[in-house]
Amino acid sequence: MAERSLEEMMKIWSTDDPKRLVGPGHPVGDFLRAPEWEVLDTGTDPLRLRLGLPEHVKNPRGELFGGFTATYIDFVSLHLFHRSEPAGKPPVWLSTANLHVEYFAPIRGPEFLVDAEVLQRRGRRAFIEMRFRSLDGELCALGQTTLIQHRTG
Repeated sequence: MAERSLEEMMKIWSTDDPKRLVGPGHPVGDFLRAPEWEVLDTGTDPLRLRLGLPEHVKNPRGELFGGFTATYIDFVSLHLFHRSEPAGKPPVWLSTANLHVEYFAPIRGPEFLVDAEVLQRRGRRAFIEMRFRSLDGELCALGQTTLIQHRTG
């Protein structure tokens, strides 16, 4: 398989639908069923989402398996960063330098809510926070990531 640029890959899974974060084609996004998620607030930051809870990410009690919480945090953080960039700016490669999760209550389906916000940018780093809530508003988990932009060239 030929190596693709970040711009080429982002075009594959992009969508013109303002109510969707991504389209199909991203391996992790497809695993999490991200093309089905609903963007509740079409502004860029904070990002508000309604997500489904697929069977394959549940523990035996029918709740989100804890390790997959980090997968949601990482995936949404990367996409939030790109959404919050100025229009026309070429995308940059990002790495997750730090990821932290605090659990308060089980995340149960069939759906749950996520609020994600870029709290600070400094140099090549961005600090993002996410809140996982039940549909009735209970705070279930809090996630934080530090992303680092790779230098170009």
